Amino acid sequence: MPAAPEPAAPKPVAPEPAAPKPAAPIGIFDSGLGGLSVLRAVRAHLPDESFVYVADSRHAPYGPRDQAFITERTLAIGEWLAQRGAKALVVACNTATAQSIAVVRERLAIPLVGVEPGIKPAVQQSASRAIGVLATQATLASARFQSLLDRYGDDCRFVCQPGHGLVEAVESGDTGSAALRALLTRYLEPMLDAGADTLVLGCTHYPFFAAAIRELVGDRLAIVDTSDAIARQLSRVLDASGLRAPGPAAPPRLCSTSDGRQLRALASALLGLDAPVESVTISSPHTADA
Repeated sequence: MPAAPEPAAPKPVAPEPAAPKPAAPIGIFDSGLGGLSVLRAVRAHLPDESFVYVADSRHAPYGPRDQAFITERTLAIGEWLAQRGAKALVVACNTATAQSIAVVRERLAIPLVGVEPGIKPAVQQSASRAIGVLATQATLASARFQSLLDRYGDDCRFVCQPGHGLVEAVESGDTGSAALRALLTRYLEPMLDAGADTLVLGCTHYPFFAAAIRELVGDRLAIVDTSDAIARQLSRVLDASGLRAPGPAAPPRLCSTSDGRQLRALASALLGLDAPVESVTISSPHTADA
C-alpha cells in the first residue's frame, strides 16, 4: 500500500498587533502642511500627549487626485504610523476623510478621527441663511460632503467654491502675499454678493489664511474652523479607549515624504516649533517610488 501522505504543516498564524499603550504617540496625517493647523489645536487641548506628524508633501495636493489614489495613500500612511506604535490616528485632511475614511476605519486596528467641513456649526450661527464654503474640489464633490448639506442645511443657501491654488500656496509658504490675497478676493466676493455671513474653511490648509481673510472681509463673514472640534473629539476617543497619556509629552516628531524644508519653516513660523523634519519613504501600490 502506498504510504499515507503526511499532513500539511499548519499555516503560521500572524501575531495579533500589540494593544496600543497610553504613553504611545498619536499619529496625525495630512496631504501636506495643512494638518499643522490641527496639530496646533490638539497640542493646546491635550498638552500631555505626544504626536507624530506626517506630511505627504510629495503627493500634495490631494484635491485633484482620484478616490483610489487618495485611499491608497491614506491607508499606507495610517498603517505606517500604526506599525510604529501610534495609539490613534487623526486624518487631518478633509479630502482624505471625505474620500477614504470608511475604508481606512475598517482596515486599521487603532482609533481613528477624521475631519469634515463645519457645516453644522455654520448653519447654527448663520443669520442670513447664506453660507460660503471654501474647500477642495474633491471634498465638494464627495458623497460625504453632500450628506452634510442634506443633514444640516435644508433651509440654507450654500455658495461652494473650490480653492484652486490655495493648498499649493501654503505648501510653498505663502499665507499672505498680494497674489494670494487677490486669489482669496476672487473666491470670497461671490459669497459676499450672495449675502453670506458665514464662511466654512473646508480644508485644514485654509486656517492659515484666516488673518488674510479677516483683513479682506472684516467682520462681514464669521469664519468656521473645526480644528478645536477635532481636538475635543480626539479627547473623547482617547478617554473612551482608556488611552489618555500620563504625560509628560515628548516633542512632536515631524515627518515628510518630500525634503521637509517647507514643513520645518511653517512649523517654526506658525506653531513656534523649531524641530528637525525626517524625510520618510511610505510606499503604496501606485507610488512605489514614494
